[in-house]
Amino acid sequence: MLATINLYSENSKELNDFLSKFYNTDLGIENQLSWEKQYANPVELAEIIGVFVDNIDDYKVNMWISLDKDVFIKITEQNADKIIRYLYERFPW
Repeated sequence: MLATINLYSENSKELNDFLSKFYNTDLGIENQLSWEKQYANPVELAEIIGVFVDNIDDYKVNMWISLDKDVFIKITEQNADKIIRYLYERFPW
């Protein structure tokens, strides 16, 4: 199973602003309220989770991840560090 990350926002420009800053290029996804990406290596989620939490006050974006089928975890300031540690423990590639 692939690890999945879902981003949601109520503002149609927030996702483009956040992701364009993360990827250092304009993704041109204005007018979208959701975005999804799948990763073969779940450890790759750690980077975007870290950036998300570091910028949580700057963007009105919600993040959910899925490591197992039909199980989604909301990323918050309170659980991000533990989830990143868990990723490296569960998937020590």
